[in-house]
Amino acid sequence: MSLLHGALYRRGLRKWQKAARDRPVMNAAALRRTRARARALMSAMRASARTGAARPAGPTLEAPALPHGTDWSWRPEIWQVPLPVPDMTSVRSHSILGGEMTVFHDCPRSELALRQAHNPEGADRAPYGLHLEVVAFEGSFLSLVLDLPQSALDGLTRRHLVRLDTILALEKPLKVFARLNVKHGPNTERIVRELPPDDTETAVEFDLAYTRLNEKRLERAWIDLIFETPHMSRAVLRDVTLSRRLRADL
Repeated sequence: MSLLHGALYRRGLRKWQKAARDRPVMNAAALRRTRARARALMSAMRASARTGAARPAGPTLEAPALPHGTDWSWRPEIWQVPLPVPDMTSVRSHSILGGEMTVFHDCPRSELALRQAHNPEGADRAPYGLHLEVVAFEGSFLSLVLDLPQSALDGLTRRHLVRLDTILALEKPLKVFARLNVKHGPNTERIVRELPPDDTETAVEFDLAYTRLNEKRLERAWIDLIFETPHMSRAVLRDVTLSRRLRADL
């Protein structure tokens, strides 16, 4: 820390110490402003600490071994970089985690939590994992929706196979489905695959040859990760990677 930064730090510390002493005599408006500034400062401090902790000490972790001919691959930011808000509790439907994932469910009283946390060092490919914890769940569905970037649609054709690689650890047996959705004009193509229940590390593929995809009207694509009856369960998605390749000509 430079002399200037040290002086600014000491000045700021004295300011917040004075604010704490003056709190009993502040009016309501001044107290609201002080609390808002304190929350902003704490948020910035937490973000700084996470950024420092996220700096890799060694080489960057690898993506899964992708098939020959892969022309696009992507790992969402949840598994790559620290999020500004790494955890959510009592998660409501339509809540957004990071910039790419949205949570959907129909549970009237949400008792589920999502948390981004460091993966064990050397145990996984991605630096971060996503922890899902469900205490009580009275709804009929729980879905984590990942919006694919525009690059996933560039050059996409019906000859493509889209592949989803995951590392998923389940506390108890739980059915998990992956659904690829591609919107083209007014229509949406959907392909569903069940993730193998006994495999921690697995891959499923979506063959676009069996769809009526209009390659000239592609608008957006997303993946649903659907958890069936997740009551009293815990799941850890240690890695998620998507890729695509052209199917060999027959």
